[in-house]
Amino acid sequence: METIDSLKDENGKIDKENIKKIIPYEDSFLYIDNVESLSKKNIVTTKKVRDDEYWKEGHFSGFPIMPGALIVEGLGQAATLLVRNNLKNHLNYDVLAYKIRSAKFLRPTFIGHELRFEGKVIFKFKFLWFVNGVVYRGEKLVAKVKMVLAVVEREKFRGHFKKK
Repeated sequence: METIDSLKDENGKIDKENIKKIIPYEDSFLYIDNVESLSKKNIVTTKKVRDDEYWKEGHFSGFPIMPGALIVEGLGQAATLLVRNNLKNHLNYDVLAYKIRSAKFLRPTFIGHELRFEGKVIFKFKFLWFVNGVVYRGEKLVAKVKMVLAVVEREKFRGHFKKK
């Protein structure tokens, strides 16, 4: 099993193809392009909002604004990477959204913007991880989010919900 550290390049960054080896997402729902830095307590990732985003035509028709829920999703994906970086044999677990404690949006995001997601582990309690995050566009604050992620055993969880 590859370790997360083995997927980092010489500058400590992780590209999109290697991100997909860590979290179970494909391009159609991956809201992270690169991991800029990753430690046990902090993560910084980026996402370029492209002209081919699937929501472009339907969210504020004629004036596409990235949905706030997708900004939270991007931060959640960054937080998932952060939590996985703390787990031994991380592929044996699923990391799930448990609770969005708060989310505040300060500026809209449009096609062509690049977002920077910054997450920080606040504390862990049993299987719950409390993560605070901020989202920037350049130096401008776009959103602030407090979330809780749950770590569950992959086989047990998926087996419980598998269609019979």
